[in-house]
Amino acid sequence: MKAMILAAGRGERMRPLTDQLPKPLLPVAGKPLIQYTLEKLSAAGFNEIIINLAYRGQQIKDALGDGQKFGVHIAYSDEGETALETAGGIIKALPLLGPAPFVVINGDIASDFPLKSLHDKPFDLAHLIMMDNPPHHPQGDFALDKNGQLSEQGSDKLTFSGIGLYSPELFESFKSGPLKLRPVFQKAMRKQRISGEKYQGFWMDIGTPQRLIELEQHIVNVSITSA
Repeated sequence: MKAMILAAGRGERMRPLTDQLPKPLLPVAGKPLIQYTLEKLSAAGFNEIIINLAYRGQQIKDALGDGQKFGVHIAYSDEGETALETAGGIIKALPLLGPAPFVVINGDIASDFPLKSLHDKPFDLAHLIMMDNPPHHPQGDFALDKNGQLSEQGSDKLTFSGIGLYSPELFESFKSGPLKLRPVFQKAMRKQRISGEKYQGFWMDIGTPQRLIELEQHIVNVSITSA
């Protein structure tokens, strides 16, 4: 199974750190942020990785190369100077992803979710990993019912982690170009074709410089504890 890392965003909330460096390459405890995701994917048996690029994409290419040093093979989907948003980036990369189901991970999250569990996960059009709502996103995104179905209805909403398992069919009725994931999800959820699961382990959305510092502290603390 192939996996895609979304790495094309401008990282506006990370400025001025991202004025000269793309967000995926921001250093965290001695390594670029995206390297942690690559290493986790490799350890979970995902060896064919697609990374989409836009803002300062050449720097990402130069840093990661073909992926051999991380135990994976990397192919790049270049969106030019302007990113195509999340779904638009996935649609552009579909020729690289192929006809089989694939995993997509946001390039600006950190988590210890067991990615290996996604290899044999039964699902319809998509299966999303959901989290308790963090302080910066208290309203959540989607509700998860007792049957494992996701919808926009319900008071107890959870937050989408940025880790998802997708069938190419999910994107079939959408044209290429800039497009967010939410309308894609909404269409499939109305037909009850998106499942989900709640994960209660470690997860962070690295959206601000402060959260970048918090992630580094977490990594250092885990290293000390496990030493």
